Amino acid sequence: MSIQKYSINNSPIQTILTWIQSREIAVPEIQRPFVWDSSKVRDLVDSLYRGYPIGYLITWRNPQVKLKDGTASQGKRILIDGQQRVTALMAALLGHEIINNDYKRTKIVIAFQPQEEKFEVYNPAIAKDNSWIPDISKIILMEVKVPKFVKEYCKHNSKADEDKIYENIELLRGIINNPLGIIELNSDLDIETVTEVFIRINSQGKALSQADFAMSKIAANEIYGGNTLRKSIDYFCHLAIVPEFYKQILDLDKNFTETEYFKEMAWLKDEKDDLYDPLYTDMLRVSFTSEFKRGRLQDLVALLSGRNFETRTYEENIAEQSFELLKIGIMKFMNKTNFQRFLMIVRSSGFIDVSMLRSQNVLNVAYMVYLMLHSQKENPNKIETFVRRWLVLSILTGRYSGSPESRIDFDIKKIDEIGIGKYLASVEESELSEAFWSAGLPSQLNTSVASSPYFGVYLASQVKTNDKGFLSKDITVKDLIELRGDVHHLFPKHYLKKRGLHRGKYNQIANYVMMQSEINIAVGDQEPAKYFSEILEKIREGKPSKYGAISDIETLQENFKAHCIPDGMENNTIENYDGFLEARRKLMALKIRDYYFKL
Repeated sequence: MSIQKYSINNSPIQTILTWIQSREIAVPEIQRPFVWDSSKVRDLVDSLYRGYPIGYLITWRNPQVKLKDGTASQGKRILIDGQQRVTALMAALLGHEIINNDYKRTKIVIAFQPQEEKFEVYNPAIAKDNSWIPDISKIILMEVKVPKFVKEYCKHNSKADEDKIYENIELLRGIINNPLGIIELNSDLDIETVTEVFIRINSQGKALSQADFAMSKIAANEIYGGNTLRKSIDYFCHLAIVPEFYKQILDLDKNFTETEYFKEMAWLKDEKDDLYDPLYTDMLRVSFTSEFKRGRLQDLVALLSGRNFETRTYEENIAEQSFELLKIGIMKFMNKTNFQRFLMIVRSSGFIDVSMLRSQNVLNVAYMVYLMLHSQKENPNKIETFVRRWLVLSILTGRYSGSPESRIDFDIKKIDEIGIGKYLASVEESELSEAFWSAGLPSQLNTSVASSPYFGVYLASQVKTNDKGFLSKDITVKDLIELRGDVHHLFPKHYLKKRGLHRGKYNQIANYVMMQSEINIAVGDQEPAKYFSEILEKIREGKPSKYGAISDIETLQENFKAHCIPDGMENNTIENYDGFLEARRKLMALKIRDYYFKL
């Protein structure tokens, strides 16, 4: 006989909102951007008005925790699915502010046309139209007396049926009495089972976001300061993107400004670097993994619940220790010296712009490695080398693409067990063999995707060695990247298009080069055989060409080597294009190899 793992109840929306406001149900602080657009909020209200179902909320009551006196304590409900709907309801019905995608506080105001029973997002046109009630929250919160309001409305809308308007406004006010289903998962379920239940219930089959689940769990615990800890994560991520938010915290959250968390993150108010702007998921993962030496966030939820993995029971002292350890990890993550030194290491690897790093996971793991080595008081010079190499190795091997948790868990435990030096050497031996450099990497460079991580590493190698731009005497690749200089083609794009080549063929990485726009304009649509020949001819005469300021053969050869230009370009036409691509890919791979082993 199967065991029921959940119960289903219906409660009026008003009751649920009251529970949330009184913290009976733990909902994360509304500090992260609200991902629904306003029209979706409008549609949700319209569905409620018409009596349509709006789905279930899924909650999980904290598991029973053994207290020191041997008794058991049961915590609050944690909302693990339905946060967006709850936020939408609080915004539309109660007039609460939300944070938009630009991290600005704003309101989503829903208007109602009682004659046609239509809802719309408030806009300037509605503001000028007397037939609309501009903000339904005023009605829901009973800030107006309905009979008086209806009479006033009908005075400005002479064709309106007073009885009908009254009926529709009462219907609107009644939506807070509509039932909303709550699926409450049993408190004795472990995190693995909760996750499985969620996946099976969810109509779209999406896996539960372990980070969201963990953040809800943190926010639910006020005994060990989880609510303040949770707020520090949101505020840090917000400040990293919008330093001006600092003043809002000072003005609106006086209590938080007295905490040690606020003092630790205050430096962000002057921070403009956007190379690594972590989201709450990144910050939580890095802090947890670097301190707990575990890579699976579901383990964090279990530990914060007091889970004893050996006895499979829940104990208060484990929950207390876990919150304290997570706090330590968060504080280390936010520390100005740690964060800025890590960014310095990343930049010293040649990655000077966020466009060169397409994977946040590789940055996350590199920061984990940095924090672990720093805590172990490893030699600072060795920390720099190990972090740089792990970062680049991760990119080159696609180590954390896809679903990375298992790989992160394995790597961190190995690094903790045998040390970063030994583990890195073993990974290099198995994954960065000669075959990788001579065949594997050239094959990966056979792509037309300019955002390819391999091209990012190639550019980093040029920045690291302070290479000049193609045919430039003074302007560096670093300058061109920082000034958003264009990536241009050695075999001009239009030259190849005119000869019938498609985008995937002419936009090959091996055909890309960082080049000043004025030099590219001078090259025009000419084939390499023509413009390379002209360059060499001018150099023999000891003069700079119209293709740049280089005027001697030695500097030109250095420039060609820096950009992995194959020999014989002065003879290359369309017939040589495939051979050119193959030769340049091999040279680019060798340049990346030399760069890697000098990190």
